[in-house]
Amino acid sequence: MAALFFVLTGLLMLVGYAIGLYFGDPLAFMLLGLIFAGGVNLGSYYWSDQLVVRMTGARLIQESDNPSLYGIVRKVANEANIPMPKVGIVNNPQPNAFATGRGPSKAVVVATSGILSTLTPGELEAVIGHEIGHVVHKDILLSSVAATMAGVISYIGNIALWSMMFGGVGGNNRNGGNPLLLMAAIVLVPIGALFVQLGISRSVEYNADEYGAKLTHNPAGLASALVKISARAKTQGFARNSNNAPSPATASLWIVNPFRGSSLMELFSTHPSTQHRVERLRKIGEEIGVYVP
Repeated sequence: MAALFFVLTGLLMLVGYAIGLYFGDPLAFMLLGLIFAGGVNLGSYYWSDQLVVRMTGARLIQESDNPSLYGIVRKVANEANIPMPKVGIVNNPQPNAFATGRGPSKAVVVATSGILSTLTPGELEAVIGHEIGHVVHKDILLSSVAATMAGVISYIGNIALWSMMFGGVGGNNRNGGNPLLLMAAIVLVPIGALFVQLGISRSVEYNADEYGAKLTHNPAGLASALVKISARAKTQGFARNSNNAPSPATASLWIVNPFRGSSLMELFSTHPSTQHRVERLRKIGEEIGVYVP
């Protein structure tokens, strides 16, 4: 994980340097990119829970609204030795769940109405264990930083591209930088950053699977839940233009990508394939002495 963030930071500095070399001040462009990324990350750190809840259309509930879900979240949170998170429900028939917040004291665990009617109590508990794993490891913060840095790289590249098209800064190339090198940086570095971001997203999903399976001692329940959720996601994905559909920008937060089509390659996905996740859960089951079909 640390290596992936190192690569992402390096790509950000590389694209800033290439653009600055062309326009006359490489160090200034590198610094500008890092400052911009830091400012956005700071905002994401403090307000991520509120922003995500709003983007997904989740409704925060009290225990009296859904004692069963609330009780499962409390049980798993107690087992993880963290404060009781806020609980929310998204009114959508597709089974899915996510967690957000910058840490255990500011966490929100959200489930769709579809998951409450699709999974058994044991499967739902295993899913909540996965989401609590994200909370414990502060994965939401990590993913937000990765997404922001990748976005900054793409944003800076777009600015540079439009500047080149309209004659560059001040209408001339002050340092005589190679425009082909700049074009390569503008096109290739953002693609590389996207792959690194997706790699980070898939890595935290694997880690949360392992944590949740061991915390609830139920890797079989999590594997079964993932199969059910994935099957419904392929046939009943969130409609992007529906009034009650969450924003596609939240795709990486859900336990299964709710917008994924069956034709997408895993390389371009925010999540590992369900097959690979189940295979890893079988190995975890062997480690802790629990059979996973």
